[in-house]
Amino acid sequence: MTTPSPYAPDVAVPAERRVFGARDLFSLWFSFGIGLMVLQLGALLAPGLGMSAALLAILCGTLVGVLLLGAVAVIGSDTGLSSMAALKLSLGSRGAVLPALLNLLQLVGWGAFEIIVMRDAASLLAGKAFGADSGWTSPLLWTLFFGALATFLAVTGPLTFVRRVLRKWGIWLLLGACVWLTWNLLAKADLAALWASRGDGSLPFALGFDIAIAMPLSWLPLIADYSRFGKRAGGVFAGTAVGFFLGNVWLMSLGVAYTLAFAGSSAEANTLLLALAGAGLGIPLLLILLDESENAFADIHSAAVSVGILLPLKVEQLALAIGLLCTLIAGLAPLAEYQNFLLLIGSVFAPLFGVVLVDHFVLRRRRAEAAPRVALRWDTLLAWGCGVVLYHLLAHFAPQIGASLPALLLAGGLQFALGRAFGAQALAKAGAL
Repeated sequence: MTTPSPYAPDVAVPAERRVFGARDLFSLWFSFGIGLMVLQLGALLAPGLGMSAALLAILCGTLVGVLLLGAVAVIGSDTGLSSMAALKLSLGSRGAVLPALLNLLQLVGWGAFEIIVMRDAASLLAGKAFGADSGWTSPLLWTLFFGALATFLAVTGPLTFVRRVLRKWGIWLLLGACVWLTWNLLAKADLAALWASRGDGSLPFALGFDIAIAMPLSWLPLIADYSRFGKRAGGVFAGTAVGFFLGNVWLMSLGVAYTLAFAGSSAEANTLLLALAGAGLGIPLLLILLDESENAFADIHSAAVSVGILLPLKVEQLALAIGLLCTLIAGLAPLAEYQNFLLLIGSVFAPLFGVVLVDHFVLRRRRAEAAPRVALRWDTLLAWGCGVVLYHLLAHFAPQIGASLPALLLAGGLQFALGRAFGAQALAKAGAL
């Protein structure tokens, strides 16, 4: 008899497989909060805001973001379902197909994006170590290496990765890298001048806040794929929120500081990487580079879980196919073609989870059985659509105030009103009330 996959997206994880405690989830989300893209986001804030304002934007944006992230993580532990399967409770069985497809598109894109970032960083560091003309700078070599590594991790799955690798020794290597980079900054930078630095005004504070909150919000469509293995809701929330907050704030702040102190206020990736490579013979940066493969692993695994609610295939098989696709895209397409597309796709998820949070915590009071068993829930779809419209209106006409949080709040508020006004009858028919 074939043993069922523990990662089947439409099947609630049984109690005996819910093995993640707060420490496991802290390790996982601290790791996800660290990465080259996080450093680069900090570098993006540096010229416009300066040190003190950038740190304030990072602290405020990340704090709001991780509270939302932890709340969505609790949905996974409450239901035992993957992120996209849990959406069926709020959107209906057919209503969840659209976000699953959008999630697949954005995750394939982000998986390829991560491989490209790792490839470029590895080629740069290899050129610094072995010379620009050495074979170790080959982009194809590093594309295949990081694509294979991320795919292998995705096929083995989060249970194996977190319990056997990250918790035992991976988290300590990451902590060591962060401590070393921090010590190097404190030893070599003029801290008084760094703190006194002021931005050039090219980036409004509200937009810096929106950039900072975007990093935790980008994980909302994935998080239940991991938190459904959590033992208790309290540990799931605390481990997720605290782990991601510490990792994200630490690395994004280092991105700001290294840019202002050593990179001549340039937010270009190569300039920042070269500045970071001067710390500890480049070893801390190398560890962070390897950690980036965990972000690509999460993209590939969760893309496979999204497809798994649409196709009757094992998640492990889908992860292998999607990993190969991400590697192929990374090897053939330039990075610039992805950014606008990925931001467009990602804009749908902030308002979507405003709807989901209100539906799960307020209207259904964390009871999965209270969800109506219908194909489409028009109240939630309407609230979601209004949030998406507001997001793009603000992004186009008022980018200085940000778009993610207002769109999420509007969608959540509309869901509360529509759910109270029109949801009672549907819930009664389903026998939930």
